[in-house]
Amino acid sequence: MTKIRTMTAAITLCAVAFTANAEQTLRFGTDNNPDVFDNPQHACAGVFSNIMESATNGEINVEIFGNNQLGNASEHVQQVRDGIIHATLSSTGAMASYYPRIDVLNMPFAFANNAATYHVFDGAFGQALAADIEETLGDVVVLGFPDTGGFFAITNSKQEIASLDDMEGVRIRTMTLPSHQVIIQALGAEAYPLAWGEVYSGLQTGVIDGQMNPIPIISFSNFSEVQKYMTLTNHLFSPYTFMVNRAMYEGLTPDQQATMHLAAQECMVASRGLARAIEASDRGLAGLMEKMTVTALNDETRQGFVNAAQPAFEQHIANNLDAKATELLNLMKSELKAANSANYMQD
Repeated sequence: MTKIRTMTAAITLCAVAFTANAEQTLRFGTDNNPDVFDNPQHACAGVFSNIMESATNGEINVEIFGNNQLGNASEHVQQVRDGIIHATLSSTGAMASYYPRIDVLNMPFAFANNAATYHVFDGAFGQALAADIEETLGDVVVLGFPDTGGFFAITNSKQEIASLDDMEGVRIRTMTLPSHQVIIQALGAEAYPLAWGEVYSGLQTGVIDGQMNPIPIISFSNFSEVQKYMTLTNHLFSPYTFMVNRAMYEGLTPDQQATMHLAAQECMVASRGLARAIEASDRGLAGLMEKMTVTALNDETRQGFVNAAQPAFEQHIANNLDAKATELLNLMKSELKAANSANYMQD
């Protein structure tokens, strides 16, 4: 059974090497509430943990440290690299200081639907991105790109956003990712980078007018208490990076490594499934529509957003990242053509 531990600041974790064929404990640090029914991150972590423990007959036990018990998301990345913990699901914002090329996956208005995101991140682009992260960092193994909750929507307390003109002057919280700031500014709003832990209070006090996140995150963060308007822009899809410590991984037997990859695959399925279920439930869009004014962009308006944001994003990548980032972006764009035109179970 998955064990969820609490941790005080007085307890120090030490890096422990994994030894094949001996019972081991894998420490998994996450940001959110450790309940598999509450959020996609823990749907993923819980399924991964269950499979690892059951399929190895208890050779590998998993301890989940939720709600940032061991530090914030960026610190989790460093802790995985150092072997203090063994696994984490990292947001793109937390990854950026370690791997700036993560910004390429933030191409705005890139995906036609959720199925297209799976095609891109499970396919050639996802494989190339994972390989480049591993080569750049050197001390992690990337197991996949689980869902954070789906497409981003924009909420705010100032005014309904139904057109590009409505973005003017609205102060929107972004991650510290440069691309997020470029996109929001290109749309005419004011980008305001702010740590995740300060977002609710920032919205409550008016330091910021709004924020952008997937619907499940907007819901479980109770942003409807401090936000009046939501626009279904679908402008970003920003998955987690599921990474584990390389020394730990290489200390596993080949069978245990195969089990880990299977568990990670099932974790991604779980994150995607729960994200879609929350979106369609009273905990998602249906519930938020009772508390907020919800606006969807029509095709013409959406194209105006695309025309404003995509050139600015591509210029940002060309000006601020290296040739490898441009190569990855071009691969992503190539994969998007097939992904966006595909229809499920149809030739």
